[in-house]
Amino acid sequence: MRTAFSSQPHQYSVLYFFFGGGSISVLISIILHYLVLFNTSEDLLYPLCGLSLEDKQRTFLFPTILIDWLIDYLSIYLFSFRDPQSLDPPEVSNAKLQYAGWGPKGQQLIFIFENNIYYCAHVGKQAIRVVSTGKEGVIYNGLSDWLYEEEILKTHIAHWWSPDGTRLAYATINDSRVPIMELPTYTGSIYPTVKPYHYPKAGCENPSISLHVIGLNGPTHDLEMMPPDDPRMREYYITMVKWATSTKVAVNWLSRAQNVSILTLCDATTGVCTKKHEDESEAWLHRQNEEPVFSKDGRKFFFVRAIPQGGQGKFYHITVSSSQPNSSNDNIQSITSGDWDVTKILSYDEKRNKIYFLSTEDLPRRRQLYSASTVGTFNRQCLSCDLVENCTYFSASFSHSADFFLLKCEGPGVPTVTVHNTTDKKKIFDLETNEHVQKAVQDRQMPKVEYRKIEVDDYNLPVQILKPATFTDTAHYPLLLVVDGTPGSQSVAEKFEVTWETVLVSSHGAVVVKCDGRGSGFQGTKLLHEVGRRLGSLEEKDQMEAGENQGQVFTCGSALSPITDFKLYGNGLDMTKVAPRVSGLEDQQFLIIHATADEKIHFQHTAELITQLIKGKANYSLQIYPDESHYFHSASLHQHLYRSIINFFVECFRIQDKLPTATAKEEEEED
Repeated sequence: MRTAFSSQPHQYSVLYFFFGGGSISVLISIILHYLVLFNTSEDLLYPLCGLSLEDKQRTFLFPTILIDWLIDYLSIYLFSFRDPQSLDPPEVSNAKLQYAGWGPKGQQLIFIFENNIYYCAHVGKQAIRVVSTGKEGVIYNGLSDWLYEEEILKTHIAHWWSPDGTRLAYATINDSRVPIMELPTYTGSIYPTVKPYHYPKAGCENPSISLHVIGLNGPTHDLEMMPPDDPRMREYYITMVKWATSTKVAVNWLSRAQNVSILTLCDATTGVCTKKHEDESEAWLHRQNEEPVFSKDGRKFFFVRAIPQGGQGKFYHITVSSSQPNSSNDNIQSITSGDWDVTKILSYDEKRNKIYFLSTEDLPRRRQLYSASTVGTFNRQCLSCDLVENCTYFSASFSHSADFFLLKCEGPGVPTVTVHNTTDKKKIFDLETNEHVQKAVQDRQMPKVEYRKIEVDDYNLPVQILKPATFTDTAHYPLLLVVDGTPGSQSVAEKFEVTWETVLVSSHGAVVVKCDGRGSGFQGTKLLHEVGRRLGSLEEKDQMEAGENQGQVFTCGSALSPITDFKLYGNGLDMTKVAPRVSGLEDQQFLIIHATADEKIHFQHTAELITQLIKGKANYSLQIYPDESHYFHSASLHQHLYRSIINFFVECFRIQDKLPTATAKEEEEED
């Protein structure tokens, strides 16, 4: 198994692990102070390194010199660099390298300039431009535009190698009809400048997308994969692409309304796509970018689909689709069932006829690793249950042979990473024990965590309560309700976290409450779809119920990058306006935090909200981060943000602590 870890600036370790014959070898990189990208060719002869030099990122190829010596069972390889090769093609001058990456065989390499794709068969050979229709900022080849990177594919990569490296599938995304949003930049020049980019809002044009396959052996031939001939698919997204074999590629097509999806298997030699599965919902379809897992011959594949399971609606379970010889019909069977979700398919072991996956079968707030037989009665076995002390929330990955698995404990105890033998679950070694974190936790008073249920309109909603370590039922504590209204999200989970909420609980005596109300995930589609066409209403009721259930009233609040009008946010949203509903904030403290260059939730939302707050004579404070993006990439800005939120609530708590004393004095005077 070959695994690469890319490093961020000022982080230094890049590790490679090889498993086989009971021995483990580890390749540790030279420390590179400005390393921002690291990956090796399939034959391990060349690393691809991105270096940040004087604020300019460059990508180079380096030959590898291996020095090998044995220390007990551990072989350590160090490499040094010589004769770096820049990837700039001769016909492109002063252009920014947008992407560089290895292929699955030998030293195959592709890189992208100006939204055009270049291919190099091996290091030292002249690169050729294989796709040339790109137009910067408008037509993207092999890369995502803003919408696809942020909301659909959730990655900037929009190309996919065939397993044998002979073909490349790539998406062409055309933004020419999508309206332009301009993000202002206020600092760094005498006059402010703007950064334009295409951003579709409610009722606006979407980017168009097509999927192509090019052959890389011999003359380049570009072939488009044909979308479904279905009137419901006049406008569509491509949400998933994965090669099944070297000539077959699976594609998932989703209607713009996101209520119809069609999974197809496309022939890369003809462009003809055959429908394998169709799904439809009266609300919307969730989890549409998850990849199926294929058998080696591509005739059998496993995927997750929503299946009715009684009063709670549908739950997501593993289905296997098998093509029959001399038949156009596939045999479809459900491998799992029950009122719980399969959250991820991890691996298919053809030798042992087993499928490995994560699920919520234990509890919705937990994730356990399971195996299920793919033949007979589909017997299930929990591999992670009681395997790691104080751990009920896991993620995992398997070696290509499925002989070993990497098990990541994510909570509620301090996270650990271990490697296990799949056959008997025996631990081979500890990859990360986080001993320093263990000691830090033992030396501090961490919050007590409790889980409860509240009943709202015939739903039993899960609630998580974080209490100070010295909590007593006779004392009074300020209560903070932390809200995430993203459809399908989950706030109540048995994960280890040290956040600004932890600081408020441990250091400032607050009680923090989180609730997974209607619209949240992993409790059935009935609860999930309750917010369909009612975003911003039912979630509010559920969160208020969670707070009032603890006997509290609203005194202060904070909003980070608030969505105040759904028409300003997404092309599929046109319902609730929050801004006009702020008249009740006249006597409460309200902190709004927003970055001015937020590319996801524009500062326009906050501007609209402030207009209404002023009209309503509300007591609000505004904190902005000039020219910062939605994700606050700077660690120092993250620290400043957290300190600001903590200080705001600490001050609010301090003021509230004084109020009962004043009230008591007034009562004494009345007596």
